[in-house]
Amino acid sequence: MSRVWNFSAGPAALPEAVLRQAAEEMLDWQGAGMGVMEMSHRGKEFTAIAAQAEADLRELLAVPANYRILFMQGGAIAENAIIPMNLIGDKRVADYVVTGSWSQKSQKEARKYAAVNIAATSEAIGFTSVPPMADWQLSADPAYVFTCTNETIDGVEYPFEPDLAQIGRGELPLVADMSSHILSRAIDVSRYGLIFGGAQKNIGPAGLTIVIVREDLLGRAMPHCPSAFDYKTVADNASMYNTPPTYAIYIAGLVFQWLKRLGGVAAIEAQNVAKAKLLYDFLDGSDFYENRVDPACRSRMNVPFFLKDDALNEAFLAESKAAGLVQLKGHKSVGGMRASIYNAMPLAGVQALVDFMRDFAARRA
Repeated sequence: MSRVWNFSAGPAALPEAVLRQAAEEMLDWQGAGMGVMEMSHRGKEFTAIAAQAEADLRELLAVPANYRILFMQGGAIAENAIIPMNLIGDKRVADYVVTGSWSQKSQKEARKYAAVNIAATSEAIGFTSVPPMADWQLSADPAYVFTCTNETIDGVEYPFEPDLAQIGRGELPLVADMSSHILSRAIDVSRYGLIFGGAQKNIGPAGLTIVIVREDLLGRAMPHCPSAFDYKTVADNASMYNTPPTYAIYIAGLVFQWLKRLGGVAAIEAQNVAKAKLLYDFLDGSDFYENRVDPACRSRMNVPFFLKDDALNEAFLAESKAAGLVQLKGHKSVGGMRASIYNAMPLAGVQALVDFMRDFAARRA
């Protein structure tokens, strides 16, 4: 069997060691006589799997004791509605910092539930940078401040960790969509009221959504919020109010264990820095390709790039696929190319991409 280098933005590549373990346990999980997909979510086998996954995630991110970890469904798209339904409370407005396609979608969805104040946006410069916190214009009494700390489509990542206390608004809950870079770098969870992300990029298969929420934010849901999306209900039932995405939680748990064996978030962050540097250094030294993001705000996870001659795009995609490098086409809204180099992508995969790009440029220049 020959595996390709998969640069998909999501669902994305999983660590090979995780896939092999899952394959070995497919028919019989640790002597249970059945696979995880067949288990009752309330049985002792699966509740142990879920509890271990939660404990490992808490350890990896150093999640404080006053935060709850929820295993939910619907992806980050659903959270764009679930968050305002849970956090607006008796407020009338929520503040959004718009730095790309995903935070743009988030603020549009939130308008169904409350007024939205755009506290800052980089839309005028094509979403190529992150507005500094000194420029954020927060409203007088918002329910929360929303950020997307890594924009998968635009390839923009916050070069700083937001801290509302630095601008004198530390009392406000800070919400962060971390779908595409959670577990890729160290974060201070205590700065946030709520962190969320779809699992299908750095954690596991599609179907699982991770929510990390501070306990004082529970119990504020709107009366018409569906029970399965009420954070307090989900927390009170240990993410088992309805049948959770059991197999996705199991795979996520295997990924957490894989990360711990590697040395945790600090170790994987060092690998991610090296991978991103290799690719960006090549792009910066090329007159055949370009990356248009402010160098200070470039994503370590999602690297969009463009050929100077768009007429060569199809040839580039066809030849890269033939070379075993797949899913390099950029998002339809921005065009060009995009290499997503999440935790599971080894340095060897990025090197293979750079080698191909160098060869393609030499032949086509």
